[in-house]
Amino acid sequence: MCGAELTSLPEGVQRVARVLQDKGHPHSPRMLDDAARTAQQAADALGIELGQIAKSIVFRRKSDESAVLVVTSGDKRVDEKKVEAIVGKLGRADADFVKSRTGFSIGGVSPFGHATEPVMLIDRELFRFDEIWAAAGHPHAVVRLRPQDLEGLTGAPVADVV
Repeated sequence: MCGAELTSLPEGVQRVARVLQDKGHPHSPRMLDDAARTAQQAADALGIELGQIAKSIVFRRKSDESAVLVVTSGDKRVDEKKVEAIVGKLGRADADFVKSRTGFSIGGVSPFGHATEPVMLIDRELFRFDEIWAAAGHPHAVVRLRPQDLEGLTGAPVADVV
């Protein structure tokens, strides 16, 4: 993606695209015609299995108000008790908290390019797939990657969190 293409994208997508470029990722964010605020909407728009959507779930860690980002497979539900066993007590993260900590609105939270680096965990269930798609900074933006790419781009540990 060149500079001119980048500046025509929403600001959050530009941040994600820069991270991907800087780290040599072969794919750029892709803008969808319709919003993909849910994993199901994204899977339908891309014509893929629900499980191939790497959904970003944000929690608030009670001890220090840090954002805790769990990236899990679209067909799974995060088990908060398993996450708490790893990172400590969790609370609800409302839309304002998510936006202020990550720089992204709910429905477009990318695994990378955050305003403030979150505590992050990657669900091992994503590794069932060769190819996954994650939000790329906007409800209309997604990016293609492999689970191994997600791990390499973020440095986050892989855990059993569902």
